[in-house]
Amino acid sequence: MRILLFLATNIAVLVLVSLIFNLLGLEGILANNGVDLNLSSLLIFCALFGFSGSFISLLLSKWMAKRSAGVQIITSAQSRDEQWLLETVQSLAKEAGIGMPEVGIFPSDASNAFATGWNRNNALVAVSTGLLRRFEQSEARAVLAHEIGHVANGDMITLTLLQGIVNTFVMFFARIIGHTVDRVIFKTQRGYGFGYYIVTIVAEIILGILASTIVMWFSRFREYRADEAGAQLAGSTHMIAALQRLKAEQGLPQDLPGEMTAFGIRSAKGTGLAALLRSHPPLDDRILALQRQ
Repeated sequence: MRILLFLATNIAVLVLVSLIFNLLGLEGILANNGVDLNLSSLLIFCALFGFSGSFISLLLSKWMAKRSAGVQIITSAQSRDEQWLLETVQSLAKEAGIGMPEVGIFPSDASNAFATGWNRNNALVAVSTGLLRRFEQSEARAVLAHEIGHVANGDMITLTLLQGIVNTFVMFFARIIGHTVDRVIFKTQRGYGFGYYIVTIVAEIILGILASTIVMWFSRFREYRADEAGAQLAGSTHMIAALQRLKAEQGLPQDLPGEMTAFGIRSAKGTGLAALLRSHPPLDDRILALQRQ
């Protein structure tokens, strides 16, 4: 139901934008200035490509995570740690009301964990060897509860749908800019000249960076929600202790591949524009948010 509602909202936004274009007569205004562009058709074209790319990435997310992070899936426990890990994830998943995820361990000295997957009942939860080695079991359980919270909240699919609509409008407006510059400035009469492709690419890069700040804002917001879920499942004291442990280890390198950083429980520091593009809020802010509850 969450997916259908969010998808319906995105479709409604696209329909509304198309209606606004028609009501304001923007196509006529563009035509009067020598820009022959069908905005409704362009919007549909961009939506198809924008959403399809996001959904393909989501469907491949588990496979990509396993390969890029070197995750070893635990099918049957070979040690006490693996047995504890399976039993803990099973208990948390049952309490959260989701299906049992695949459970894995990936080689990394940094303390980290992530969850991914297109379906809340068919997800993947993985932890690093460094986290299992150094964290107390109560702290590790809180980290797992945080990741289970992501799955239960449907964060992966929601982030994918948001990325889809952002991709759509980046492609849409970049092509309008490229088309307008090509027709008005370069005076191309038919087809597209070299200027269209250059301007479109530059516009996509600039708009893509600006749009990423929106996606990363949501990513930071979902971390607070996952922390709340972790506190409910594992206890607020243990969730805070886990975040404090992560803070104490901030000097260790971030070993997750770039494409997986947003899924981990920790991310690199950043200031200025880099702070706007961070997938996670500062650990101090996350700890403070839990302490205020």
